Amino acid sequence: MPAADNVPPPPPEDCVARKLAATTVKKFKAQLVSERDRLERVIADHERELEEARMTETSAERSPDPGSAEAGSMNFEYEKELSLGQNTVDLLRKVERALARIGDGTYGVCESCGQPIPVARLEVLPYATECVTCARRV
Repeated sequence: MPAADNVPPPPPEDCVARKLAATTVKKFKAQLVSERDRLERVIADHERELEEARMTETSAERSPDPGSAEAGSMNFEYEKELSLGQNTVDLLRKVERALARIGDGTYGVCESCGQPIPVARLEVLPYATECVTCARRV
């Protein structure tokens, strides 16, 4: 019997089997929510520390001579802290994206090839958006 024009055919059985079990998704969601909350706290603490450092560095009695080695060292440390903060923000974005994918039902599916991302990979990188094969192509 031919399928109606507006009704897509059911997915092949192997596609249904490839979806992550609801309990597995629930476990990863809990991990991701916990990680999101932790990262948000880390970012807030980091921003507070950077602001305190900026205020300390701008005070006239504490600022080293701009051409001194101490000033260079302070600038290096400041840049390093900014970089670490940006890495944390980037990780938070990945975690939020994974949570959004859980919400829209695409979590655990490779964005490049459409194949399932192995659970073992998600256990290591719960915010992974690609299978190992596709991730290696980059």
